[in-house]
Amino acid sequence: MGKLAVGALRAVLGVVLVGTVFVQAGMVWAMVSKNDPEDGTLPLTSLRVITILGMVAVQVAVVCVGRLVTMVRRGTVFSHAAFRYVDGVIGAIVAAALVWFAVTAVNAPGQRDDPGVTLIMGGIGVAILGVALIVLVLRMLLAQAVARDVEATRMQAELDQVI
Repeated sequence: MGKLAVGALRAVLGVVLVGTVFVQAGMVWAMVSKNDPEDGTLPLTSLRVITILGMVAVQVAVVCVGRLVTMVRRGTVFSHAAFRYVDGVIGAIVAAALVWFAVTAVNAPGQRDDPGVTLIMGGIGVAILGVALIVLVLRMLLAQAVARDVEATRMQAELDQVI
C-alpha cells in the first residue's frame, strides 16, 4: 500500500471519526435541550439514542480499519493479531445492522399507510448483514493467508538448515 493511499485513507477515517463524534454530540445536545419538544410524529428521543449507538458502531469500525491499515503498512497484517481487528469490523457491521433494524421498528408505526417503506428498510438491514458476511469471507481468506505464511516461514527455516 502506497504512502499516498495510506495517507488518504487515514484522512478519510479521521474525518469520519470526527464527524461521528460531532453527530453524537448533537444528538446528546438535542436530548438535553428543552427547546425541542417532540411533536408526536416520531419518537425523537428513541431515534436519537439509536443514532448515538449507530455512531459507536461506525467508530469501532473506523478504529479497527485504522489499525489494520497500520498493520498493512508495517507488513504485519498476516498475523493472528489482525483477527482481533477484523472481528471488530464484523461486530461493528452486525451492530450497525441491528441499529438499522431498530430504526426500522421505530419508524414502522408511522408507515401504516405505506408498508413498502418498512419492507425496503428491512431489506437494507439484510443488505448490511450481507456486508458482514462478505467481511467474514475475507476473514477466512486472511486465515488461509496467515496459515500459508506460517508454513512458508517454517519451510524457509528448514531450507536454511539444509543449505
